[in-house]
Amino acid sequence: MQYISTRGGMPPMPYCETLLEGLAPDGGLAVPEVMPTVDGETLERWRALTYPQLATEVLGLFATDIPRADLARMTAAAYEPFPEEVVPLRSIGEGLTLVGLSEGPTLAFKDMAMQFLGQVVEYALERKGSVLNILGATSGDTGSAAEHALRGKERISVFMLSPKGRMSAFQRAQMFSLDDDNIHNIAVDGVFDDCQNLVKKLAGDLDFKRAQNLGAVNSINLARITAQVVYYFWAWLRATDAGGWTELSFTVPSGNFGNILSGFFAKQMGLPIRRLVLAANENNVLDEFFRTGVYRPRSAAQTLATSSPSMDISKASNLERFIFELVGRDAARLVAVWNDLDTKGSFDFTADLARFVDEFGIVSGTSTHDDRLETIRSVYEQTGEIIDPHTADGVKVAREFSESGVPMLVLETAKPQKFADTIREAIDVELDYSDELREMLDAPQRVTEMADDEQALRSFIEAHALR
Repeated sequence: MQYISTRGGMPPMPYCETLLEGLAPDGGLAVPEVMPTVDGETLERWRALTYPQLATEVLGLFATDIPRADLARMTAAAYEPFPEEVVPLRSIGEGLTLVGLSEGPTLAFKDMAMQFLGQVVEYALERKGSVLNILGATSGDTGSAAEHALRGKERISVFMLSPKGRMSAFQRAQMFSLDDDNIHNIAVDGVFDDCQNLVKKLAGDLDFKRAQNLGAVNSINLARITAQVVYYFWAWLRATDAGGWTELSFTVPSGNFGNILSGFFAKQMGLPIRRLVLAANENNVLDEFFRTGVYRPRSAAQTLATSSPSMDISKASNLERFIFELVGRDAARLVAVWNDLDTKGSFDFTADLARFVDEFGIVSGTSTHDDRLETIRSVYEQTGEIIDPHTADGVKVAREFSESGVPMLVLETAKPQKFADTIREAIDVELDYSDELREMLDAPQRVTEMADDEQALRSFIEAHALR
C-alpha cells in the first residue's frame, strides 16, 4: 500500500514514511493510492475479535510496510489503558445508540487514534534512527490526547498551539499541567484557525521543516484517520447480527472533518453505511457546504466561541481529502479548487449536491447552545445518561435524520466532566471527579503565551527542537 498527495506533487510513499512526513511536501494531504476493500466474509471473520485484534486487521490493510507481529504488539499497547471493551455501545432510546469513544486517558475520542499514533510514530523513528518535532494545533481535545500519548518519549517533542482562552478549564488543565520536558504548550492570541494556519505555514516551508524535523499528529496525519476507521468497523459489528448485511447510519459531531472522514473511508472500503450525518455547531461552515454546495470559510473574527469548543473551527483541514474524491482524484482540479478558495474566499459545488447524498451518503445539520442544553436535559431525563455538549450536538442532529428500520449510531466525543459548566447549566448537576482528576485541575500550569506571529513561533521551535 502506497500513499500519494491530494495535490499530485509527492511520489508514492509507504505508511511509516507518510506518517512521519505529516503535511505532504506539496502542501497537500496524504491519501491511499488505492483504497483497500473488505467483503462480507471478512467482516464475519472479524466479528469475534477484540478491539486490539480488529485494529491489527484494519490497520494492516493500510500499514503494509509494518510486520503483522509488530503491528499487533503496538495495537495491544495502544489500547491497554482502556477498559476491556475499549468502545462500549449504549442505547439512549429513540433508536439511537452512543458509540463510547471516551474511555481513554484524556476522556475524549481523540485517544482512540492518538494512543496508536504514539506507538507507531515511535516505532517508525526507531526504525529510521531519527527524531521528530511534532507541530500541531488543537481546539480542545487533540492537544491533550497527543501530549498524553507522546509525553516522555525520547525521540519526540511536541509543540502544541491552542487558541488562548477558547478551551474549557478542564481541557487547559489536561494540557498545561504536564511538566514533561518534551511537551511545549503555546497559547496563541487568536482562534483555532489561526493556530492551524501557523502550522501549515511552517510545514509548507520545506527547508524549515527539514531543518527542524517537523511532523504532525492532528488529523493532517494519515495515521490518525486510519486508526479512527477501526471503530466504525467495531461499532457496525457490535450493532448488527451475525450473517446479516445490515446498513446503518452514523452521526458525527464535526469541526475539522477528520472523524467523519474516517467514516467516509470505512464506507469506501465496503462497510455497509447508509448515511454519514455531520453535526455542526454554530460555526456551521461544513453544514452550509453539504446543504448548499458552497464552501465559504469564515474569518477569525466571525468564528464564534461556543459551548462545544472543540468544534469552533471555520476551515476544515480534512475537507481537502473529500474534495479529492469529489473531483475524481484529479490533483490538478483539486489545486484549482484550492486556488479559488485562496483568491475568492469560497468554492462552489452546487452542481454536485445530489452526489453528496446519493454517492457519498453525507447529510448534515446544525445545533446551537440552546439545542445542546435541551438535548443534554432530555437524554438525562429519559435515560439518566449525561452526555457532553459535542455529543449533544450529535444527538440533536441524529434525531432529525433518523430513519425507520435503520439503526443510528452517534459517535460520543468526550466525557461530560470536561465541560462541567455546560452540564451544570443544562441539568443543575455537579459532576463527580476522581482524586486524580482533581489533582490535575489543581496542578500548576505551564504554558507559553504568544501572539499570532509566524516568526515568534519559528524562533521558539528553533530554540527548543530536538536535533
